[in-house]
Amino acid sequence: MKCLRFLVHAMLAVVVLAGCSSYRPAPAAFHEVLDQPYRLGAGDRIRVTVFEQEGLTNTYSVDQSGYIAFPLVGAIAARGHSAQEIEGQLAAKLRQGYLRDPDVSVEVDRYRPIFVMGEVGAAGQYSYVPGMTVQKAIAAAGGFSARANQANVDITRDINGKVMTGRVLTSDPLLPGDTIYVRERLF
Repeated sequence: MKCLRFLVHAMLAVVVLAGCSSYRPAPAAFHEVLDQPYRLGAGDRIRVTVFEQEGLTNTYSVDQSGYIAFPLVGAIAARGHSAQEIEGQLAAKLRQGYLRDPDVSVEVDRYRPIFVMGEVGAAGQYSYVPGMTVQKAIAAAGGFSARANQANVDITRDINGKVMTGRVLTSDPLLPGDTIYVRERLF
C-alpha cells in the first residue's frame, strides 16, 4: 500500500513538473531592444516635416508592406528603420533632382497598437503610449480577471523580424506591436 501511494505521488509530481516545462523566460533580446532606437513597423504613422516645403510636410502611414508613399520620390522602405534613418533616405531622394538642400525631420506621430489577451476584463487592441508597462496595459484592458495569474505574463514581440515569446514581470516595459497574454492561475 505504501509503495502504491508513493508511486501515485511520484506520478503526480511528474505530471505537475511536466506542466511547468512550458515556462519560457524572456530572451535577452527582450531587454536589449529597449535600449535601441525605435524601429518602425506596419501600423505606425510618422510626421515628416520638409522645411519650407508645405506640400511635402504631412503625416504618412507605414503600410502592411512596410513602406510609406512619399510625394515626388514614391515608396520609401520604413519597416525596420529608425526615424533618423528615414530622414536620411528622404533627404537623399529629394536631393536627386527635386530640392537643392532639403532639411527633413521625421518623428513618430502614432505608434502601432498593442494587444492584450487572456484573463483580463476586456481583451482587445489598445493604443500604445510611450513608457507603457505591462501593468498599465492590463489596467487599460479592464484589469485582471478573478482567475488571473498576476505575478507575470507572456509577451510575444517581433525583434528584428523574428517573433519571440517570453515571460516577464508586470512591471516590465512594452513596445508597440507587443501581444500580452495573461495566463490563468493554477490555484
